[in-house]
Amino acid sequence: MSLLATLDWGIVAVYFVLVFGVAIWAGMRERANKGTSADYFLAGRDAGWFLVGGSLFASNIGSEHLVGLAGTGAASGVAVGQFEILASMILLLLGWVFVPFYLSSGVFTMPEFLERRYSEGARWYLAIISIVGYVLTKISVTIAAGGIVFEALMGIDFWTGALIVVVITGIYTIFGGLRAVLYTDLLQMFVLVGGAVAVTVLGLSALGGWAALEETVAPAFLDLWQPVTDPNFPWTGILFGAPILGVWYWCTDQFIVQRVLAAHGQDNARRGTIFAGYLKLLPLFIFVLPGVIAYALSQRGALQLDAPDQALPTLIGVLLPVGLRGLVVAGLLAALMSSLSSVFNSTSTLVTWDVYKKLKPDASERRLVLVGQLTTAVLVVFGLAWIPLMKLISGQLYQYLQSVQAYIAPPIAAVFLIGIMWKRVNAKGAMAALLSGFVLGMGRLVAELSKSRLDGLLYTYADINFLHFAVVLFVICTAILVLVSLLTAPPPAEKVAGLTFATISRGDEEGARSARWRRQDFVLTIGLIACVASLWLYFS
Repeated sequence: MSLLATLDWGIVAVYFVLVFGVAIWAGMRERANKGTSADYFLAGRDAGWFLVGGSLFASNIGSEHLVGLAGTGAASGVAVGQFEILASMILLLLGWVFVPFYLSSGVFTMPEFLERRYSEGARWYLAIISIVGYVLTKISVTIAAGGIVFEALMGIDFWTGALIVVVITGIYTIFGGLRAVLYTDLLQMFVLVGGAVAVTVLGLSALGGWAALEETVAPAFLDLWQPVTDPNFPWTGILFGAPILGVWYWCTDQFIVQRVLAAHGQDNARRGTIFAGYLKLLPLFIFVLPGVIAYALSQRGALQLDAPDQALPTLIGVLLPVGLRGLVVAGLLAALMSSLSSVFNSTSTLVTWDVYKKLKPDASERRLVLVGQLTTAVLVVFGLAWIPLMKLISGQLYQYLQSVQAYIAPPIAAVFLIGIMWKRVNAKGAMAALLSGFVLGMGRLVAELSKSRLDGLLYTYADINFLHFAVVLFVICTAILVLVSLLTAPPPAEKVAGLTFATISRGDEEGARSARWRRQDFVLTIGLIACVASLWLYFS
């Protein structure tokens, strides 16, 4: 049964009209620029900082993200918000450390950067891992979330809702390329934040304010720092393991970095990451906190919470008046559509640039754009075909599929980070680290699936917290990368020129304007670090 009234449906309809209007406008701009591959896949490399930052935030936040954060907040408190806060710091790393290398190299994709720095083998490894990972996890989980939103809040059958989401998102992604994705992301950012703020404010009001929340829940619920023995968010894992996963996701994953590659120069790219860093402070308050509020209201008997993941839908159904429900549902749709369009575009870019163009290096600009559009269409069809199969996969196995990304992240983070910091590491070291890390990560996955039958050291290997495992795997992969590199010949000069701190040219500055931007960005960076420190102190 739908929770929406006529006014709510009207708001949702206006949202869809706006999204299509923005997508059509962006697509027409793409065609006005003659539809080159740079324009289709990287929006002509002329995106401003506000557009870059808004898209970074919107593409990261999916519907499953909203429901999952609120659910975890209801189950265990605000500690899950650490991942969002740490993202602010990692985004600074992207903007200040990685951006100069990515933009000066002129690459379209992250696998292409690995080939420039290391070898063709490293490029193929990252391209295949990324494509398979996107298809099996990101696309399918977003489609599932879309179906759940339609079914739970709008009274539309799960499969019908999933079909609507996939087809609509696929159409505007094919039509407008990354430019359409960026501009629709920006629109969806405002809708998403507006809806989430409404839930938080009304939830706190129903509870009686912040003081009432503190009185109702245990102190640990409002503590970001959990003990080492905590099974989910130990402070050691948060401090040392989460940043490793963050470097992979925010600094090396095509899904995210493609927005930075589309920026109009280093200044706009860097400021876009800083803007996104400020935006990433919001999820603690507008996504995690509603879950804590739902738990507190259930403790007071003001609502019935059957399961933690029902926190957000329950708040929407119980607290929000007509009109605001439509806004919040539009926000949920915005979250899932921005994530889905982003993964469609990123995957098509990888297939076109790192597979098709490698096999057909003489392909024309028109052919590359066509391949990108056809790839997106195939992904839409695959997404639709995947829907009936999803119910055959157990929830537990599905969680393990998601965790695969955490297990492959450390070796990728190591080869990128060490690769730009030290010019001595070479292609053989990189491949050794990537393949060793893959074997160890997949070994962990297999061990985790059969943990009940293990004992001793193998059980410890399977049972260690995944954040602690990320630290261990990163250290091992870094050691392999360095050791193998030192035991083999140094990389050729062309593999390090402009791609490491020791060899990057400092002559690419844009004069007084760039220097002024850098000074302003430095001040904004200090402000963001101060905000993060304040949150860590208050919620401790």
